[in-house]
Amino acid sequence: MRIPLKLSLAKTATFTVVHFTVAFSIAYALTGSAPIAGVIAAVEPLANTVAYFLHERAWAGVSARRAAAATAAR
Repeated sequence: MRIPLKLSLAKTATFTVVHFTVAFSIAYALTGSAPIAGVIAAVEPLANTVAYFLHERAWAGVSARRAAAATAAR
């Protein structure tokens, strides 16, 4: 089953919010500085969000190819 692009984008957006919150909380706990934590929390999750989206799409492609191969084998 192919995962629709809209669903991947929605999952990516919610993941971004969760990741930003976690990154800010950890950075703030380690530094005690809200501005530094904000910068870390802005940069790191954005990079990981792009990586997650690409990862999600790659796995969607794998699933689609497996489904197609299973259908063709019948």
